[in-house]
Amino acid sequence: MKKKLVGALLITAMMATILGGCGNSNDTANAPASTDAAETSESAADSVTETESTEAEATDGEEVLTVWCWDPTFNVYAMKQAEAIYQKDHPNFKLDIQEKVYTDIEQSIITAAEAGNYDTLPDIFLMQDNSFQKNIANYPEVFTELSNSGISFDDFSGGKLGDSTADGKHYGIPFDNGATIMAIRSDMVEAAGLTVEDFKDTTWSEFMDLAKKVVDANGVPMLTSSGGSEIVIEMLQSAGASPIVDGKVHLVDNAALKEAISVYKMLIDEGIMVDYTDWDQYIASMNKGDAAGVIQGCWIMSSIQAAEDQSGKWAIVNMPALNDVDGATNFANCGGASWAVSSNCQNTELAFDFLKTTFGGSVELYDELLPNAGVISSYLPAAQSDVYNQNSDFYGGQAVYKDIVEFAGKVPAINYGAYYNDIRSALTDAITNVVQNGADIDGEIQNAQDTVEFNISE
Repeated sequence: MKKKLVGALLITAMMATILGGCGNSNDTANAPASTDAAETSESAADSVTETESTEAEATDGEEVLTVWCWDPTFNVYAMKQAEAIYQKDHPNFKLDIQEKVYTDIEQSIITAAEAGNYDTLPDIFLMQDNSFQKNIANYPEVFTELSNSGISFDDFSGGKLGDSTADGKHYGIPFDNGATIMAIRSDMVEAAGLTVEDFKDTTWSEFMDLAKKVVDANGVPMLTSSGGSEIVIEMLQSAGASPIVDGKVHLVDNAALKEAISVYKMLIDEGIMVDYTDWDQYIASMNKGDAAGVIQGCWIMSSIQAAEDQSGKWAIVNMPALNDVDGATNFANCGGASWAVSSNCQNTELAFDFLKTTFGGSVELYDELLPNAGVISSYLPAAQSDVYNQNSDFYGGQAVYKDIVEFAGKVPAINYGAYYNDIRSALTDAITNVVQNGADIDGEIQNAQDTVEFNISE
C-alpha cells in the first residue's frame, strides 16, 4: 500500500467521523457532524449501502449476532470488516448490523432497564466511553461481564480500559483511539530557532518557555483551545489523578487539579493559548495558521489535515506533563467508544469469540480500518504492523499512527464513576470564573466539589 494512498484515504474518511466515530466529548452543538459521509469514504460507503437493519435471520446452520452502532463509514464499516474476517474460519457466521444514532442506543438501554425487560436489546452494542461508567452503575443488568471472555485486556491502553471497567471487572472492549496528541506547526517552531524534538517529553513549565519563543517569532498563540474543561481534564488524566476516589468526589485537595487550572490560567494570561467557544472558529484557527498547535484527542487530525496546503508543516508529539505532581506523565485520552455484550445475548460464547478474534486480536482488521475508515487502533499490537509504520507526508514523514498507539499504551487510568458530565460541567464553570473573573482557584474547586456532590445526592 502506498503511503500517499494511506494518507489520502485517512484524511477523507476521518473528516466524516470527528465526533460520530470517535465519541468526542465536546458539546455536539459546537461540533456539527458531517452530512456528506457517503462522499468522504467511497470504500466504506460501498460496503454499507443501507442505513436500515438487514434484519438477518438465522437459517439452518447459521449463527447470527445482532449489533447496534452508529456512523456507516466508521463504526458500521468496522463491524462489516470484522464480520468478513471472522467468516474466513466461520463461514456460517453473520451479523445483523442495525445502525442507530447514539442517543437512541442509550435511550433504548434505559427503557429496557427501567422496564426490567431486556428482550429488545441486541447481542453487541457500541457505547461512548464517557457514558460507560454511568450506565454500568445505573443499569448493571444490561451488561455481560467480559473478564472471562478470553480477550487479552493487557493488549489495550489502560486509559481506555478504565472507562469500561468497574470493581475490577471488564464490561467493554476498546475500539477506536482517543489518545491525546500535541500537534504543532514545524515551520513555525523552526522560525523560532527550535525543533520539533524540543517539544517532546516536556513539562508544562518547559513547554511555556519554548512556546513564548514561537509566539514571539510568529505573532500567533502557540495553542488553540475549544474552551471549557477539556484540556484540564486531559492534564488531570495525564497525572492519573482520579476525581472520584472510593466513590467520593475528590476535587478539593487534588494537587493535580489545582496545578492544571493554574497552568490553564497562565497559558491564557501569557498569550500562549487562545480559547474559542465556537467550534468552527476553533478549527479555523488551525487551518488558517492563527495558532501554532493544538492539544486534543487524536481524532482532531482530520480537521488539521483539511488544510491540504499545510502538508509537511505539522508534527505530532506528546503533551506536556504537570510539574511537581506525583505520577505525572505526558499521556492522556480524550474521546472514544467501546463494544459491549448485552445481557440479552443468547450466545455469549459466540459473541466472546467473535470479539476476541477480531477487535481483540486481529492486526489484519486494524490494518484495514486505518486507511479505509480512519480508525486509529487502541489495540496495542497494531503499532507494530507495516501499515501503522507508514510515514505520513502530511506530518513531515513521521510514522504518526505508530506513535499514537504507543501514546495510548502509556495513558494512566482514572475513574469518573457515573459522574463524568457532572464533573466536566462543574469544572468548566470553575475554570471560566478563574480565567475570566479572576476568582480564587481553591474557592472555585470547592464550589465545583459542592456542585458535583449536590448533583450526586439528588
